[in-house]
Amino acid sequence: MGQLVGVVEKPSSTPGVVRFELNRSLSGMGHERFASMLDADGDTPSAALARQLFASGRVAAVHVYGNIVTVDLEKGYDSEGLADIVVEMYRYWKPGVEPPSFEDLQPDEPAAEPAGDGGGGAELSEAAKRVPPHLLERSRAARERWKAKQGG
Repeated sequence: MGQLVGVVEKPSSTPGVVRFELNRSLSGMGHERFASMLDADGDTPSAALARQLFASGRVAAVHVYGNIVTVDLEKGYDSEGLADIVVEMYRYWKPGVEPPSFEDLQPDEPAAEPAGDGGGGAELSEAAKRVPPHLLERSRAARERWKAKQGG
């Protein structure tokens, strides 16, 4: 799952700076600058990529504008392997990783509370047991309002 990102690595005229041109926009029309791992908080694609780049230990700073990622390298390091990080940034399931089962992904929901369904019985039908409790309550309240308007 996840798509690989098309990346072209281009050297900068400034030593220690490398630029990556991506086939998709990460930041829209906004500039995002990350001077350290602490700056790369949040759940934006730019911040997630910056965290991955900082984790390599080779990066001093990251700047993202649209589909251009500019990386300031730590002294003594080159950009080898950084393009692979950018290419793989959206790839979730890598070879050897076992995807979670459907049951693992299901949220824990509170058990449906028995609510009067207008039929007089407190037991829920099998179909009603599959409906979230807040929707059953909303339905019950709507039914009561309708009955009140009908005069019954």
